Amino acid sequence: MKKIEAIIKPFKLEEVKEALAGVGVEGMTISEVKGFGRQKGHTEIYRGSEYTVDFLPKIKIEVVLADAQVEPAIRAIVSAAKTGKIGDGKVFISPIENAIRIRTDETGDQAV
Repeated sequence: MKKIEAIIKPFKLEEVKEALAGVGVEGMTISEVKGFGRQKGHTEIYRGSEYTVDFLPKIKIEVVLADAQVEPAIRAIVSAAKTGKIGDGKVFISPIENAIRIRTDETGDQAV
């Protein structure tokens, strides 16, 4: 099992969700997060004063999948989230030792 964490632009969430559903991903966790990378934020003017917005709004998608589903899911996320512009985001893949479904006590791949 692997955990996929994807940080994407907020307006791409629906496209990524549909792309993941298209490859058989049945569940995910979504968080609204803020951060920056090479994009480094931007400056804005509010009431005549210029200020820097360091942390930009992003969406974090977390999915735990069986090993066989990982590559199709990564391809779906990358193709749906890509705009070709700076700030498109990142995808991280981590190993998961075990998973337990609380309701049924199922473990491993059956739990996800």
